[in-house]
Amino acid sequence: MTTVRLPLFPLNSVLFPGLVLPLNVFEERYRALMRDLLKTPEDEPRRFAVVAIRDGYEVAPSAPGMPDPTAVPERGPAAGFGDDPVKAFHSVGCIADAATVRERADGGFEVLATGTTRVKLLSVDASGPYLTAELEELPEDPGDGAGALAEGVLRAFRQYQKRLAGARERSISTSADLPDEPSVVSYLVAAAVMLDTPAKQRLLQAPDTASRLREELKLLRTETAIIRNLPSLPASELTRGPTSLN
Repeated sequence: MTTVRLPLFPLNSVLFPGLVLPLNVFEERYRALMRDLLKTPEDEPRRFAVVAIRDGYEVAPSAPGMPDPTAVPERGPAAGFGDDPVKAFHSVGCIADAATVRERADGGFEVLATGTTRVKLLSVDASGPYLTAELEELPEDPGDGAGALAEGVLRAFRQYQKRLAGARERSISTSADLPDEPSVVSYLVAAAVMLDTPAKQRLLQAPDTASRLREELKLLRTETAIIRNLPSLPASELTRGPTSLN
């Protein structure tokens, strides 16, 4: 079992290996994290772990609010995550490698990171300026029939794209090259399909690539059928998520 200790960056979204994560960092605990990452030698990866929040707040309250207008805002690395932070997070996350960390004049940071490796959350340490975690790196096993499943998922994904474009009364190009490596397909589709966080988390936690692709095939067929019967959909980009305001 390979374990590693890394800074922890909880989000209200799921990061998948190979996917790009833009961050707008403004909270002091995450500013401290980025300042430490900038101390990493340029020839070494600037790594931190991203986990999806199960119960808590991505941004800690900074002023009194509802229901108690006199409540004192929480402070510290675990603010917004309760007395036992490990219970506030999903158990599987993803290591991120920050290719770009740019400090702004106001002391915040603009960060562009890429997901690399899935990890299992073992423990969380809140004794420092930001959360750190003990993590177990998870292997990416192909499983049985991953190649054939990937081909089926790609066909279903293209159909999903066409239905989505039609529901929005816009055109979409389907001629763009898509990967054919099963694990890459599984993560690209998981990130691109419009699903809620629990559904995306289940895909991240799949025991192997084939299991993930099998679940995606079911989801794509279901979502495509739903879109077929809807007159319109809210505007959102298919393969681009929002910048996290942290």
